[in-house]
Amino acid sequence: MQKRQFLTSVGAATAGWLALSGPARAADAAAGPTLLTVTGAVNTVNRGAFDPVLDQMMEKHGVTFTRAFAFDAAALQRLPPVTIAPTLEYDGKVHTLSGPLLTDVLAAAGADTGPQVQLGLRAVDGYNVTLSLAEATTARMIVATHIDGQPMPLGGLGPQWAVWDADRLPHLKDKPLKDRFGQCPWGLYTIDVSKG
Repeated sequence: MQKRQFLTSVGAATAGWLALSGPARAADAAAGPTLLTVTGAVNTVNRGAFDPVLDQMMEKHGVTFTRAFAFDAAALQRLPPVTIAPTLEYDGKVHTLSGPLLTDVLAAAGADTGPQVQLGLRAVDGYNVTLSLAEATTARMIVATHIDGQPMPLGGLGPQWAVWDADRLPHLKDKPLKDRFGQCPWGLYTIDVSKG
């Protein structure tokens, strides 16, 4: 293929991808491996639509989408960190968890923030919960990337954990530990934003 033909083909493909993103701008693609993908009602996109061949875990979990924003570790680290210190159900001890507010993650993806917005949070093991954006906002849910000052590894509670400080939430603080974190999936890898 001649150089001019190649450049024309690349230019046409890029223009086609940008056209798919509609009026939203196409953000820079994640430089490192994607750790978290926000799908659905997002206005900023930096990756292509669901691909059943390349998105195998998503395929197995029934996750499909046409619009998405992908975060790598660096993109999550650039968001302002928040630290919480809940007592965890796994050992009954207080641990420090830090990472950006879930609402800041959604804002970075240009997610819809209307009053009826619902969030589908899915973990790498397929565990899936749905909660309202209002509930996540009121509870100051974070996307924790660190526990006790250390990055959370895949295979443990990470690489991300959508979690709240249950010790300080009136509707949860007096419940048994095992009942405080049911809507907090560890191993979080996708968030689907929908207009309830």
